[in-house]
Amino acid sequence: MATKPFSWQCPFCGKYATITDENYFEGSHRLYKENKRGLKDAITTFVVCPNPECKELTFMVGLFTSERLVSGEYRTVFDDGKEQIWSLIPASQAKVFPEYVPAAIIADYVEACKILKDSPKASATLSRRCLQGMIRNFWGISKKTLFEEIQAIQDKVDPLTWQAIDAVRSIGNIGAHMEKDINLIIDVEPEEANKLIWLIETLIKEWYINRHEREENLERIIAVRQDKAQMKKQSE
Repeated sequence: MATKPFSWQCPFCGKYATITDENYFEGSHRLYKENKRGLKDAITTFVVCPNPECKELTFMVGLFTSERLVSGEYRTVFDDGKEQIWSLIPASQAKVFPEYVPAAIIADYVEACKILKDSPKASATLSRRCLQGMIRNFWGISKKTLFEEIQAIQDKVDPLTWQAIDAVRSIGNIGAHMEKDINLIIDVEPEEANKLIWLIETLIKEWYINRHEREENLERIIAVRQDKAQMKKQSE
């Protein structure tokens, strides 16, 4: 059965592409043996990046419920909420960022992505730590608490972004600090922790990548002026 073309972004090079049978393979394995988890289908997917400068491989495994129909045939249930999906290559959803982004920030970001499903609360705490590192490195602000550091950049970012940054601090605190009532358990859901990761990715792009690209473009303009001046000097 031919694969229906779909849009996809390579986690390695960041390029968008349309995936077809030429760069996609899917395989399945069905467990018929009796067990306490019930019938299961394991589906493996391979995607090869079409970008000739990348050609990286991504590999995922999904474990789904298998249902036996009245006809005796089986079907895979994709929407029962019990599916488990593992990204093996790359090991997480973490995007690959340029080397000029500080290594300590990338390390916390990658770890937050890796433990997202197993421990959303710990992932949120790492996003909080990552955010603090970015404020200290990019803005050069270091105070006693992250709260004070975030207050110090309130006039440096737009209001909505600032509120989202403060939300990362607040949600990250759930994992970083025990509640006064130790019997009170406040969980962080995977989709909530994932939103914090998205904000970290957005800030890395807006603060580091955009600044780097701007500086490069400005340097190119200056270089053009210098070349023109040199050409003019040689012609005199």
